[in-house]
Amino acid sequence: MGSEKQELLPEFVKALEIGRPPNITRLFPHSKALIVSGKVIDRAMIGKGKAMTIAANGRNHFVIRGTLQAAQRANAAIIIEIAKSEGGGGAYCAVNFWNLARQVDAVCNELGITIPVAIHADHYGIKSAQDVEAAKTEIPSLFDAGITSIAIDASHLPDDENLLANLALSPFVPTWAGYETEVGEIKGKEGLSTVDEALFLIQGLNAHEIFPDWIALNNGTTHGIEASDQGIQVPLTREIHDALKKYKVSGAQHGTSGNSSERLRKIVEETNTTKANVATALQMIAWGVKVNEYGNAFLDDSGEFVKMPEEGMTEALWTEMVEYARSKGIKGGDYKKLNLPFENRLLGQGRDIRQRMCKGVEDFVFDLLSNVFYAKDTAPLAMDSILNTGSYDLGPKVARIEDPGEWTEDKIRKRAAGIISGKRPEGDFDD
Repeated sequence: MGSEKQELLPEFVKALEIGRPPNITRLFPHSKALIVSGKVIDRAMIGKGKAMTIAANGRNHFVIRGTLQAAQRANAAIIIEIAKSEGGGGAYCAVNFWNLARQVDAVCNELGITIPVAIHADHYGIKSAQDVEAAKTEIPSLFDAGITSIAIDASHLPDDENLLANLALSPFVPTWAGYETEVGEIKGKEGLSTVDEALFLIQGLNAHEIFPDWIALNNGTTHGIEASDQGIQVPLTREIHDALKKYKVSGAQHGTSGNSSERLRKIVEETNTTKANVATALQMIAWGVKVNEYGNAFLDDSGEFVKMPEEGMTEALWTEMVEYARSKGIKGGDYKKLNLPFENRLLGQGRDIRQRMCKGVEDFVFDLLSNVFYAKDTAPLAMDSILNTGSYDLGPKVARIEDPGEWTEDKIRKRAAGIISGKRPEGDFDD
């Protein structure tokens, strides 16, 4: 639906008036883009029931543009995100924490995108006490730049330090914002998250009146381009979500590339997952690399990616990119590091090439939203949550249950010593 027609709808006009958080109205006072808190997106999926939406890692402008077009077609509420490794201080992408909202807002206004969209800072990694201190300044800068949701990821740390890092940083996250926490590094079928780890983290946060919208687990996912032999462990995910049921925290599914549509549908149908991160597949599709239905890139007999001749970037630019990668020793999943040096070259291609890059992403994401994630027609539910609340701030889904006196720092450390944990230090904590 075009923006002119949608703007005439009183529901959209009212949602635009009251549903955009203060940082967004300050940054974009005349905008017609419905950028909202991550809470709004989560509630829309809960409202539909057994639905999750894409959290698209916008590693380049074409992914952002194609994903927004797909969501408009599907009438689905979505999340556009960038991880700290992708778009933080040491980024390997031109898209970053500080320009992501501006890109989304510009595309929405240009194309008449009227679905609600949250801007998520994913995997905001905390690996030391020094990271915690630096985050106290940097996190507010993200919200100043238009972020409306954040994942505090201290999963690299021992369980007590993970919880304490979340407690230390939560005052720097606006109460209206979407909030994700994480337990268990993302690394595949080893070191899987446990019920004890997840309960410890969520109960400790609850005692201090911190109510995450999502929890991310290591439930058998991997980051990168490789297919896992097992993939997402649906029974484990269901067991952990069932244990957390009274705390009303939704699941955030990381590492969806490499998992079949059937397995992803089971995650939707059998767990409380409302957010699914998709990164590498979208990058490869935008570039024109051949992928299977799982989003995994094909490799030829020599172990090289297969570029589709009529898709993605031009053949000449792809050849240049491959040669550059070889000269730098970049291969496999590390192709992601080509985003930064080649973003402007990609943007400098002809209009027809740029459009087909976006179209490839659009078609892939539309199929996910409509036929796998069941997120179709969740945009009106997101707007309803704003209108029914009368505010951009939907508040928490649950009240405090745990006794704060039982969750002092000393007691947190003692409790952590008895946790059954699958943590291993060699996990992937970044994308």
